[in-house]
Amino acid sequence: MAIEVIHGWKGLAPAQRGAAVALGNFDGVHRGHLAVLDAARAAAERLGVASGVISFEPHPRRYFQTGAEPFRLMTPDQLARALGAAGIARLYLLPFDAEMADLTDRAFAQAVLAEGLGVAHVAAGFDVTFGKGRSGSPEALAAYGRELGFSVSCTPEIVTGDGVKLSSSAVREALMGARPQQATAILGRPFAISGEVVHGDKRGRTIGVPTANVQLGDYVRPAYGVYATRTRLPDGRVVDGVANLGVRPMFQSEEPLLEVWLFDFDEDIYGQEIETQLIAWIRPELKFDGLEALKARIDQDAIDARMALAAAPASD
Repeated sequence: MAIEVIHGWKGLAPAQRGAAVALGNFDGVHRGHLAVLDAARAAAERLGVASGVISFEPHPRRYFQTGAEPFRLMTPDQLARALGAAGIARLYLLPFDAEMADLTDRAFAQAVLAEGLGVAHVAAGFDVTFGKGRSGSPEALAAYGRELGFSVSCTPEIVTGDGVKLSSSAVREALMGARPQQATAILGRPFAISGEVVHGDKRGRTIGVPTANVQLGDYVRPAYGVYATRTRLPDGRVVDGVANLGVRPMFQSEEPLLEVWLFDFDEDIYGQEIETQLIAWIRPELKFDGLEALKARIDQDAIDARMALAAAPASD
């Protein structure tokens, strides 16, 4: 479903207030998050109001740790699409700035939740924190709700049958450990990198392997290497492929890059936004003796990728 994205919490129109909201960063919108979203949607239906999510941009970690390594699992646009697919009607994407960072937990509950957004209900996870110094807790949120006039529900921690925790941290660990299928299991869909196709050095064309190149930006850095991929084009088509993610040891890129060879595809997509799912790990990055050796290995990578993709069901 289409989702309404609201940037801010001050001076909202009456029709934009009064939702039953889920509170959190929701980076990745993984299967554990879905339980919190379901609680918000159930409260919205019960109360006869819109469902919503409160998240923050930039991510608070980026605000407090400006020099932190890239860690995001989603762009704001991907977040909005995933929440819409989960049946959420509104995304309140609140600016995390000096004012927000300085709000105590009580001030956040009163100024943002009660007065600014006029929430009817707040659904949160078992480990929710909010307010300056992350001092707010599920218990504090429930107490503020009773005082300020909104109901509160907290979802317990969810662990899969094999003991895997459903968390954004677990997704990052799986990706950094070259386990994209495990990341898929936690997310409920493959991890995907979205970005504009940029010009590269065009070496791939010299060996018959033209690639669509996307900069990684603030995405978490999965293990560098070769992946079987599926790429969604702006017109909705999904194209199988194989990609190198990393710094290319033979050519020493300064910044890591996702370079996707789209199978059976020959169109100009420079400047367009594409989204590439990492389906399966093929191998780590390697340095070859020359272009012929590189081309031979890429041909084998393509065979391996096609086999991996044939075994992996396509996701929505």
